Amino acid sequence: MAISQETLKHLAHLARIELKPEELDTLSGQLKDVLDFIDKLKQLDTSKTTPTSHILPMNNVLRKDSPDKSLDITATMGNAPQKDGDFFVVPKIIV
Repeated sequence: MAISQETLKHLAHLARIELKPEELDTLSGQLKDVLDFIDKLKQLDTSKTTPTSHILPMNNVLRKDSPDKSLDITATMGNAPQKDGDFFVVPKIIV
């Protein structure tokens, strides 16, 4: 499946990228190869293949979520360079 130069220019415009004429030729050939490969894959019979999201078995390694004792407020606030009651005082930053 070939991609025209106009289609490629339109796609480049939508992607907000600037392509030089020699880059258009190179990219056109590369996209043609990718689309030809996809067409070849479409010819495969995948009716007996189970869908997967990854080729290797993946499992999340999770720890048990259990409540724990919180930090003591006086010890925590003891490390604060500036504080206002039970709150940290930080400089105001407006960008």
